[in-house]
This record gives sequence, structure tokens and C-alpha cells, in this order.
Amino acid sequence: MTEPRTRALLALSAAALAGLLAGCGGANGGGSSSGTTTPPPAQKSTAPAGATRVTAELADFRITLSQQTFTPGTYAFAVTNTGHHDHALEVEGPSGENRSSTVAPGESTTFTVTLKDGKYEVYCPVDGHKDLGMKTEITVAGAPVNNPGTTPATPSTPTSPGNGY
Repeated sequence: MTEPRTRALLALSAAALAGLLAGCGGANGGGSSSGTTTPPPAQKSTAPAGATRVTAELADFRITLSQQTFTPGTYAFAVTNTGHHDHALEVEGPSGENRSSTVAPGESTTFTVTLKDGKYEVYCPVDGHKDLGMKTEITVAGAPVNNPGTTPATPSTPTSPGNGY
């Protein structure tokens, strides 16, 4: 009379073991994993000739720009996500709103913006990150940067006035 009970217990044990092994197998089909992952390949974009390159590091939850003061002209923002969440960069001001694509952790992208005189807000438009401190301001003033005979804006100390954590 205990045979059906034993079979049921064996079947249940086998199912539990199969579920455990399936959960441990990982995507590579093996039974072990080193715990490391390979980051996705970075997005590649090229900036137009004559654009001034500005690096923008997006972390959880701050933005670090390679410069804070700009003169009117065309800028290629090279955006790198060094955080653990998806991020993007938006530049909003007198020239309108310009946004990068959303980049996953470890990825990067470049987008080009033509800036006119004025103040601009630079922030992450993803999931309320701006409210978490992912924002800063830049000022555009002076002679245009892309005119012959003018000097490009000089880099300042990278800053992020946001209160990120």
C-alpha cells in the first residue's frame, strides 16, 4: 500500500531536482557560471566635422560634463553610462530640446546639438532620474566656437550640481 506514496514522493523529488538544475544551468547550458557578464557592445555614432566634443558621464544619479561653459556652435556630446540603470541625456534651452538615445549600463552614444546663447538645462529624462539629482546647467555665451579665428571653449572642472546619491 505504500508503493503509490513512494512513487509520488520520487516523482515530486525528481521534479524539484529538475527545476533546481534548470535554474542553475544559465543561458550557456552548463551547470556552472563564473558570475560575470559581458557588457553589451557600445553604440557607435560619429560626430559631424567641426563639432566640439563634450564628454558626458551618466552615473547613478549624477551627470559629469567635461565643461560647463560654452560658446555658440555645434557640439557632439559623447555620452557614456557608467551607472547600473538605463540613462539618457537631454539638453533643453533656447535651441530647443535635444535628446540622446537611451543607453544601457556600459554603453555609450553620441548626439549633436547646435547651441545658441543662453542657459540650458542638461538632465536625464529617464524614469524621474532628473528629480534624483541627474541634472545640471550650462551657459552658452560669447563668440561662436565654430567660426574661423575663434578659440573653442576651455574645459572646466567636471561638475554635477545635482544631489544624487
